[in-house]
Amino acid sequence: MKNFIEEVQNYLKSLQNQICDSIQAHEPSVQFITDAWQRKEGGGGISRVLEGGSVIEKGGVNFSHVMGASLPASSTAIRPELAGRSFQAMGVSVVIHPRNPFVPTSHFNVRFFVAEAPNQAPVWWFGGGFDLTPYYGFTEDCVLWHQTAQAACKPFGEHFYPRFKAWCDEYFYLRHRNEARGIGGLFFDDFNELSPEQSLDFIKSVGNAYQTAYSPIIEKRKNLAYSDKHREFQLYRRGRYVEFNLLYDRGTLFGLQSGGRTESILMSLPSVVHWNYNWKPEPGSEESKLYSDFLPAKDWA
Repeated sequence: MKNFIEEVQNYLKSLQNQICDSIQAHEPSVQFITDAWQRKEGGGGISRVLEGGSVIEKGGVNFSHVMGASLPASSTAIRPELAGRSFQAMGVSVVIHPRNPFVPTSHFNVRFFVAEAPNQAPVWWFGGGFDLTPYYGFTEDCVLWHQTAQAACKPFGEHFYPRFKAWCDEYFYLRHRNEARGIGGLFFDDFNELSPEQSLDFIKSVGNAYQTAYSPIIEKRKNLAYSDKHREFQLYRRGRYVEFNLLYDRGTLFGLQSGGRTESILMSLPSVVHWNYNWKPEPGSEESKLYSDFLPAKDWA
């Protein structure tokens, strides 16, 4: 398992660089800041954040590899049989908040966990996925996103895409608002039903798919003209993104409970966001179509 852990770590570091290069190609005016950090309990990471660009208002691409004597409550609540085991957790987490309201926010994450105890076999699993959060929806973007996700899963089994797509729709749902965060994609956790090597290949396929799907959407939408009204709606909808990450997101909760670096964990939050009291879009407006035509779960692929 030690050699495999090293292989996963090397891939994740290279993936961070690939995604940064892909995003940087759309944003020539501002460079990523690279911020290496260490955690006193064990491990650390590399945060790469781009902020204030003409295309990307804020984007973060983080690598972390942390370890500890016991798993935090957010993990043992889901897997109580792992209480008391030491752990290693590593992953790459990406959130991109574009400036143009017609370019959707995207989220991508892949992670690997190992929980160990003396004289017992290690327990390992992968998790991750990607999802898209449009403010003004375009059907062709949603179809591209989901067809690319489907293609990434297909070599490993026909059943994975519908299963992980449904899991994504369920997971990225704001129960207190009774609405989806976006149009979904893939979400999976506790994934170890393939061999370690096949599972890593699956993670690589998901990582490639995120880049394949998102870059064309940025390129197609980044120069569209928009009004103050479009911008105001984008900032309002970003509030939903913040609510989800702080209330429900497993990665955020795990990072904070395990003593991770707060500044890196919260890089997922947009630079500017609005909450408008008791506001709703006008019936039949461009804004109302997000709620009627895009947020309800559907078979985009």
